[in-house]
Amino acid sequence: MTSALPTVPPEAGPRAGALPDAAEIVQTLPFRWGVQGRIFLIGGLGFMFDAWDVTLNGVLAPLLIKHWSLSVADASWIGLANLIGMGLGAFLWGGVADRVGRKKAFALTLGVFGVFTALGALAPGYGLFLVFRFLAGLGLGGCVPVDYALVGEFTPSRVRGRVLTAMDGWWPVGAALCGASSAWLMSTLADWRALMALMVLPVLLIAWVRRSVPESPLFLARQGREEEARAVVDTLVERTGAPRREYTALPSGSAEGTTTPRSPLSLLARLWTQAPRHTAVAWALFMTVLLAYYICLMWMPKILVGAGFGEAKAFMTTSGTALTGILGVVAAALLVERVGRRILLAVSAPLAVGCVILASLRLTEPGWVIGWLLAYGFLIQVSVPVLYAYASELYPTELRASGFGWASAASRISAGFGPMLFAGVIWPALGITAGFWIMGALIVLALGLMFAWAPETRGAELE
Repeated sequence: MTSALPTVPPEAGPRAGALPDAAEIVQTLPFRWGVQGRIFLIGGLGFMFDAWDVTLNGVLAPLLIKHWSLSVADASWIGLANLIGMGLGAFLWGGVADRVGRKKAFALTLGVFGVFTALGALAPGYGLFLVFRFLAGLGLGGCVPVDYALVGEFTPSRVRGRVLTAMDGWWPVGAALCGASSAWLMSTLADWRALMALMVLPVLLIAWVRRSVPESPLFLARQGREEEARAVVDTLVERTGAPRREYTALPSGSAEGTTTPRSPLSLLARLWTQAPRHTAVAWALFMTVLLAYYICLMWMPKILVGAGFGEAKAFMTTSGTALTGILGVVAAALLVERVGRRILLAVSAPLAVGCVILASLRLTEPGWVIGWLLAYGFLIQVSVPVLYAYASELYPTELRASGFGWASAASRISAGFGPMLFAGVIWPALGITAGFWIMGALIVLALGLMFAWAPETRGAELE
């Protein structure tokens, strides 16, 4: 069935002479802030709370070490429990989003996160606190794959790289808000429970806002839900002021849409059989680049306090590092369509680790430490948004959330055990600097795999 809207002749394209499908219509629309931009803003706010919560692990470590008289090894479980929960949540929610839709997965992820974050603030002991941090992570872990799948599927292909890269601008905002609010609350209330309680109210607001987000028309089309897909596409065409064209709602070459495998393990098997090299590259990049990021996020406040920084100064340094990351996201958004995904990753990720290495060599000189950490904050936030945009473009629609989710899950698990290995083994045995050198070497290996096995996706159609 074709659209009943008044039409203009289809534009010439990859299938000149044939009607475009819903995906082509959506990806050739003009970008409007009141339409696609609104989805970007709503999705980004959820991503911001992901950053806030992960940053909170590093803030809580020195506070709970004092509150419950923990060792550094014991405190490692704060990040480990939360990130393992996020890792499991990433692939579970990615699979859910590929089966029931991006919109439904939105509210569920934040609802689970909000409930268990509130319970964590009330935890009477460390063991129960870790259980609640794990369960909160289980909910929040779905935000990143669901957000990127939804935003990417509404965004025109000519600006998709910039928009998906700009999504990561919400991460340094969340990290900076965490550092600033933690410094303020600890100087006024001096209670770590207040830091967690603060996370509940904005999440409830976002859960309400997201009710107005439409379902992805690409998802609806792939599921064979033709009338629903057509309704969303027609509304987008009208609201963006684009010329109305005839189109087929279902994917080209398919009369019934595509049925997604129903279990997470079947989705995982399909990723490794249908796109093994792309999956290997995505996992390698996520596990190494984000491992470096999470190690710094988890242990830098403790490293700075140990070097003589006061708690408030250490938290504000973390906040400042995150704020410079906003500039990094802006730089990434400006360069990603000009330079390409792979080159930006290959330059920014190793340089970011280099800055941390230089900071670790000057720990007794606060001015140098802060300067190198600010440079690190800028460079790492060039790398991460480009990585997220790149990974989300490597898979077709029916596997996009699952592919991103499993890569995110791999990174969360490595980022959970990695900081524990760093603090418990590498740091005491080899020193902080040696640990950062090892991180850099792993990133270089992953980048080599990327250039060997994965294509550049700049300007490519999602399908």
